[in-house]
Amino acid sequence: MDSSPKTVKRPTENLGLRHVALFVADLEACVDFYTRIVGMEIEWQPDDNNVYLTSGSDNLALHRWQGDAMPAAQVLDHIGFVLPSMEAVDQWQAFFLAEGVKVVKPAKTHRDGARSFYCRDPAGTLIQMIFHPPISNKR
Repeated sequence: MDSSPKTVKRPTENLGLRHVALFVADLEACVDFYTRIVGMEIEWQPDDNNVYLTSGSDNLALHRWQGDAMPAAQVLDHIGFVLPSMEAVDQWQAFFLAEGVKVVKPAKTHRDGARSFYCRDPAGTLIQMIFHPPISNKR
């Protein structure tokens, strides 16, 4: 048996973080939020407890929490949706407010040239809507 360390080279690239899975207590309210408000589409719904959503180049899995008690919060800071321009950030914020979505942190431009605002989905997950120059124009 050879016990010498093996050197394995890291592959050259990945396609980025494009999948997030969340447990939610009210699956229907969250599906409504992400489809009607955010504009995602249902990609696949294998059963009444799981829905997979997409905006074309990503995947958000929503799983109904089936334990005894839903944890008070996800062990997650936030998830973000990348927007194509600074103007889009303000347009999305105005739309969210018109739809009754509470904005937690209003739109602001950051030192790195990004612009974003934060809100919460019906499960309490913090959502960032962000224009981030290095990635906003990549599809």
